Amino acid sequence: MQPGQMAYDRAITVFSPDGRLFQVEYAREAVKRGTTTVGLKFKDGVALIIDKRVTSRLIEPTSIEKIFQIDQHIGCATSGLVADARALVDYARITAQINRVTYNERVSVEQLVKRICDYKQNYTQFGGVRPFGTALLVAGVDDFGTHLFETDPSGALMAYKAGSIGAGRNVVIEIFEDKYKDDMSMNDSIVLGLEALQKATEGEPNVLSVEIGVVKAGETFRKLETKEVEKFVGKLGK
Repeated sequence: MQPGQMAYDRAITVFSPDGRLFQVEYAREAVKRGTTTVGLKFKDGVALIIDKRVTSRLIEPTSIEKIFQIDQHIGCATSGLVADARALVDYARITAQINRVTYNERVSVEQLVKRICDYKQNYTQFGGVRPFGTALLVAGVDDFGTHLFETDPSGALMAYKAGSIGAGRNVVIEIFEDKYKDDMSMNDSIVLGLEALQKATEGEPNVLSVEIGVVKAGETFRKLETKEVEKFVGKLGK
């Protein structure tokens, strides 16, 4: 950072002369240093795949949780500060349940994502707080179809057919732009996601380092069992 800019990163409420909020940009950098996370829409649902980044054989891989269920029809994957993500997931779960109790119906995916982003945006506007250092890929199926949204620390959101957050995002997006097709089957989309994850992380995915979540029309969001993950990893090898 240039010496003249240093005074503008002391508080979240201060714009720099060129219209930047440095604390928000720093939070985006925290996301870029996070684990690679990918999401793909397929014919009747959405798949989320994350790299757990198991750095030591002493770590219990099952203790690393980066895919969360928000409601029966919505799940999310995170990259960046996982503790920040858990706080957002708790808020999203409460919001979804309030909607269910108040209106006796499931919250729509887009409405929930906008509420999450509004909550994030509040932490970029007031003194004494910091932005959330995490981005979310939110996947869900509702009456309006299948959805995959990306949220970032500024509170912005974007809908994708296939997207990625975290380290290696650019590599993943290049592969998706080249190989992704509309109306792919669930199996094909997961294999493509694993292939992109492999290229981005420059390592061989295995059942201990990969976590996969899937939501389909008429079904509940779920994480795939170890045997199912192993089957997809085996397909990638072939």
